Amino acid sequence: MRLGSDVLFERQLLRGRTVGIVCNPASVDAALQHVLAQAETAGVTVGAIFGPQHGLQSNLQDNMIESPHMNDARRQIPVYSLYSETREPTPEMLRGLDALVIDLQDVGTRIYTYIYTMANCLRAGAKHGIPIVVCDRPNPIDGVTVEGPMLVPGYESFIGQFPIPMRHGMTIGELARLFNEHFGIGAKLEVVTMQGWDRTQYFDEAGMPWVLPSPNLPTLESAVVYPGTVLFEGTNVSEGRGTTKPFELLGAPWVTDPDVFAASLNAVGLPGVHFRSHAFEPTFQKHARVTCGGVQMHVTNRRAFPAVEAGVVVLDAFRRADPSQFAWREPPYEYEYVKPPIDILSGSSRLREALESGVSAHALAAEWKTDVAAFAAVRERFLLY
Repeated sequence: MRLGSDVLFERQLLRGRTVGIVCNPASVDAALQHVLAQAETAGVTVGAIFGPQHGLQSNLQDNMIESPHMNDARRQIPVYSLYSETREPTPEMLRGLDALVIDLQDVGTRIYTYIYTMANCLRAGAKHGIPIVVCDRPNPIDGVTVEGPMLVPGYESFIGQFPIPMRHGMTIGELARLFNEHFGIGAKLEVVTMQGWDRTQYFDEAGMPWVLPSPNLPTLESAVVYPGTVLFEGTNVSEGRGTTKPFELLGAPWVTDPDVFAASLNAVGLPGVHFRSHAFEPTFQKHARVTCGGVQMHVTNRRAFPAVEAGVVVLDAFRRADPSQFAWREPPYEYEYVKPPIDILSGSSRLREALESGVSAHALAAEWKTDVAAFAAVRERFLLY
């Protein structure tokens, strides 16, 4: 399997050109060579580097923690943060560049901001006449499964700019085409496709080494559960930040008997997952240094596992465990200062209002199918594999 970046530089498509590259530590090939090194070896001049949320070095935690602009001391070129006072490249940042190359590892979930950094780069390219080259990469949680609620117009944010489902089943290159054509950005876009990737594959099956794309997705297992458990960011339940298993460990101080809690979740009978009772003490963020009772989500069959529905099932279980202590997180969250974070995470107020009125996660999942089917017809036009 060869990545888009492998194809781009092996074919010397940009040799002798000066480009900007949008990247972070996960922008590596199967041999762990970074895209910046690949470009230099291929005779491409890197005139500027751009980093997404969490910074070029992916060292900054959580949301609304901006990274500063800086300089690359070895290359003597600027490093621009696209998670700073601007999230879209400015004309000054693009000056002198023949093209802007994007090589970012997405994780297959609508709320992951790297795809919107890409969308913002497409907008800048359209405004300022800069071609955009997207080096395609695998969707690490397969390019087949589509699940979850659609984003509803009026709930757009930096974690959701377009009406797509929570788990979209597309590669970053396919999303670039969808955003640019279907949603009308209109940049001069080239997607450099992969060779040998089967869209049914998970990241490990494609033979790719896992490099953290962001600080709290340390393993492929965390990415597999992320489409559902990222919803916990919109609550006061710990999503496992401050532990070695973020998004797999879920807990709250008011769950005092994790065994009973886990048993109730396993009794639901969701396919492909086992909830193991667990107690943990986060070292930072929510409930730091306080024991939280809850579960670790063990995926036993990832192709059968309904990630988003499972996340909603567990979220509702924490809410029901003690409604007086459970709370929806208050804004601000990812530059949204009015709407509840859970609403911009889920894509509308429906999930929050439905759970509060007693609608089950299973019923919500049934609702999603109509919208997912409609999206599938649009999605089909932009698939590359």
